[in-house]
Amino acid sequence: MAAPGEAPPFWWEPPDWRAWALWPLSALYGAVAGARLANARREKVPAAVLCVGNLTVGGQGKTPIAIALAKQAKRQELKPGFLSRGHGGSLSQPHFVDAKADAARLVGDEPLLLARHAPTVVTPDRAAGARHLIEEGCDFIVMDDGFQSARIHMDYALIVVDAGRGIGNGHVIPGGPLRAPVVGQMRHADGIVVIGEGGAAESVVRSAARAGKPVFAAKLKPRSGHGLVGARVLAFAGIGNPDKFYDTLQKAGAELAATRSFPDHYPFGEEEIAELAAQAAADGLQLVTTEKDMVRLNHGTKPIQDFAASVRSLPVEVAFEAAEMPVRIIRDTVAAWRERMVKG
Repeated sequence: MAAPGEAPPFWWEPPDWRAWALWPLSALYGAVAGARLANARREKVPAAVLCVGNLTVGGQGKTPIAIALAKQAKRQELKPGFLSRGHGGSLSQPHFVDAKADAARLVGDEPLLLARHAPTVVTPDRAAGARHLIEEGCDFIVMDDGFQSARIHMDYALIVVDAGRGIGNGHVIPGGPLRAPVVGQMRHADGIVVIGEGGAAESVVRSAARAGKPVFAAKLKPRSGHGLVGARVLAFAGIGNPDKFYDTLQKAGAELAATRSFPDHYPFGEEEIAELAAQAAADGLQLVTTEKDMVRLNHGTKPIQDFAASVRSLPVEVAFEAAEMPVRIIRDTVAAWRERMVKG
């Protein structure tokens, strides 16, 4: 059984009786979500808008892709800013994220990572957040998630798909991880990026090809200097796909002695950290987690912050299969924006 806040494991397995038993609810959910995606009124803002989203719930590597594209936008002499819902946070009004002072429980963990690279606003009201960024001088908005529900016009919608997980059992919530039927979502996408290794994304690639959408490829790789080569580690993670993190750790040269997985955006408590610390000490293991989890630990209570001091994080970055991919995406986004501005 899945933990609270965690996607049911059967979502990521071939469809079985549970997925089919929930099919009527999935069909209803999919119809409503598809209609909202097709008919939503989106405000046009005076800045280029690039949405980095996905077809399913759960982590698919959106945030590293968003950061990489913002860096490319800077190289192309644009002024990027990030727009995020702030999943896991509690703010209801637009708020500029302070990466040093803000707590993850207020703004969410991913925005704290984004804010290290460019101005970042969190808000449920994407249009209001976009206006805040524009007032601060941003002319290129990277929207982290929000493909299905955003209320601002997207000049380019890039869909991130995990090569190892794909779209799971292919069913819509609650019978599977899809946020809406694939065909309907694909109509509103401008490009697909398959991240990682594996063949689980082949059906999405075929759908993209039929729809005439470009397909790109990328991988997550550890940044140099992580110091984990040969280390025996206890790896723990509260992200959408912990297995991807564990795989990356092994490829970085660490010896994966034990793992502990938690639901996405998990708010670590003092009981969990005590258990992790005791297990690591008993077995002589180095504690390692993701950058996103480390953000939450560093903004926790004093005991949790003290625990964080004994934990290493594995910093990762995106490596694009084709070096021109990020250049092309930024270029196409800006071209669509300029065309939109000319047409009014």
